[in-house]
Amino acid sequence: MVGALIALGVICAIFVPDSVSKGALLGMLPFAAVLAIISLGQTLVVQQGGIDLSVAGSVSLAVVYVTRLPQQQNSQLWKAVLVALASAIVVGVINGILISRIGINAIVATLGMSSLEYAVIMAISQGSPRRTTNLLNHIAANLFLGIPDSVYFAVIATVLVTLFLKRSIAGRRFEAIGASPRAGFAAGLKVQKHQMVAYVWAQLLYCLAGILLAGILTQPTAYQGDSLVFPSVTVVVLGGTSLLGGRGFPAASAVAALFLQQLNQMVLTLNVPFGIRTLVTAIALLIGIALYTIRWELVKARLKEFTSKRKVGAVSA
Repeated sequence: MVGALIALGVICAIFVPDSVSKGALLGMLPFAAVLAIISLGQTLVVQQGGIDLSVAGSVSLAVVYVTRLPQQQNSQLWKAVLVALASAIVVGVINGILISRIGINAIVATLGMSSLEYAVIMAISQGSPRRTTNLLNHIAANLFLGIPDSVYFAVIATVLVTLFLKRSIAGRRFEAIGASPRAGFAAGLKVQKHQMVAYVWAQLLYCLAGILLAGILTQPTAYQGDSLVFPSVTVVVLGGTSLLGGRGFPAASAVAALFLQQLNQMVLTLNVPFGIRTLVTAIALLIGIALYTIRWELVKARLKEFTSKRKVGAVSA
């Protein structure tokens, strides 16, 4: 994935230099950081063989909480953040119970939860935007050493999730259960607990992303998370995490988020229609699925077998 990102940077520098100018990168990096944080949560869920379509509602709800509840008063921001975090935990627990304990399909459960979150959004905001506080804008959008603050949040989140999965006993159990829930159950592991925890941590990461997004945009819409569901799945696949569950690669997902955001930046600089930009994301997802789910050695063997048969047929003729 790092190689693909470098190759994209070279292509942009040669053919679309405006897309890698200082201003373009500073405008792109905060949104790449937000997508990276979301992708970490989606990675955890996908590792357990699930998928979380409540991203849109969860991010949008966090945005609404931290923009509407403080009423532009810096002193009230921390209360709004606590409400957003508490709400995220509740949503994660409900998703986890519905999916891991009751057995409802992950797509159905999370899509239904997203609809409920939008109902809460409408009740709080009536669909109208509200400016964020100056404090949140300072925390999320300022530069430190020439790099947007949101990037540091994404890096820290990536490091923590990676250390959990790759360096802790709980993380190794988490991956083992994702690879084979039956084997995990036979080994005496708490399969349902680990599956539920995945949705809780995912919601906390979505919440963090929504809070940062509210600070970056200063006056976001009440439905700011709508465009993030498809990209969140795309970057997880591009990062090498199998949609069937098992081992995950949070750092690769974060790099894939940067790759996809820069790809969109390049397409945006070319002034192509919005439909084409959506098509680019779809193509990226298809490429990711092809790279990591198709058994290319089998395809190669079949092609070789087909070619050999054609040669034999030609000789016989």
